Amino acid sequence: MQGIELGIYSFGDATPDPATGGAIDVGQRVRDLVEEIVLADEVGLDIFGVGEHHRPDFPVSSPAVVLAAAAARTSRIRLTSSVTVLSSDDPVRVFQDFATIDLISGGRAEVMAGRGSFIESFPLFGYDLADYQDLFLEKLDLLLGLREDEVVTWQGRHRAPINGRAVYPRPQQHRLPVWIAVGGTPQSVVNAAARGLPISVAIIGAAAQPFIPLVNLYREALTEYGHDPAQVPVGIGSHGFIADTSQRAADISAPGLMAAMNQIGRERGWGSEIDRTQFDRMRQAHGALMVGSPAEVTEKILAEYEMFGNRRVLLHMGVGNPPHADMMRAIELYGTEVAPAVRREVARLDTPAPAPAR
Repeated sequence: MQGIELGIYSFGDATPDPATGGAIDVGQRVRDLVEEIVLADEVGLDIFGVGEHHRPDFPVSSPAVVLAAAAARTSRIRLTSSVTVLSSDDPVRVFQDFATIDLISGGRAEVMAGRGSFIESFPLFGYDLADYQDLFLEKLDLLLGLREDEVVTWQGRHRAPINGRAVYPRPQQHRLPVWIAVGGTPQSVVNAAARGLPISVAIIGAAAQPFIPLVNLYREALTEYGHDPAQVPVGIGSHGFIADTSQRAADISAPGLMAAMNQIGRERGWGSEIDRTQFDRMRQAHGALMVGSPAEVTEKILAEYEMFGNRRVLLHMGVGNPPHADMMRAIELYGTEVAPAVRREVARLDTPAPAPAR
């Protein structure tokens, strides 16, 4: 595969304003999220993802509903979950929801499935965390079976069997794309490779270089399972933000990102919190954050492309709920300045050198 897809993912963050502590109008935040997807389509970005959570600071519990609203107002951008917590959902319903989005959008829907780094959905829907891994793999295999066959016969441990039932609607695409979201767990990439599924690697809070062995393992496993690594793409997901200047990008994104990440850190007992000094260190050349001017973000995307040969980039640009006007400007810069520059350079890197003259 050649070329690169550039896009955004969002949880519709509704983190309270770190300066005032004021609550966010959740309805307005969700409406703003749809407007962000519409603008991403207008400026030529390739894909937009919406993530699933079940907590007050991330108000999107059903990505499919938001994506369906965006599908009706966009024309070319691909629409994916980022992620669907498949372990605590019903694969039949997931397939039906995204097949419906596919029909509304004219064939632009995808599912990005994950085990979930947040666990609120498990007790909410009556699942035992002791079954965390088994639930995901069993439900993933059912989802893959649903996209292959209209009439399904299936039996597992964690869901009632399906005996020769047809599942509708069918998507417009011949095969609904399914990606797997992974963190740093080797077994997760091997499981995806065994099924020939593309992966999106979340590089959050750490430098990119340590993930090279994980991506190499994935491609080796693809080969071992009989899949061509050149035909199965890798995506990279990172926190990021773009503004007209480097300083402005940092000043806009730092307060909300630090507030959001420190809140999660307190919940999970991470210990130390991110301060502005650490934030600025993380956005340096080899840091985890893609926060800066269009030129800086372009450079970091291309540096990761040379590390990984990835065919998709997703920036989580709404971490901590930056002001909507600034978010819209970031999307505009991403689509009109960063994306064209990245595509040109990737096309150059992908072009074989001419054979020497004889």
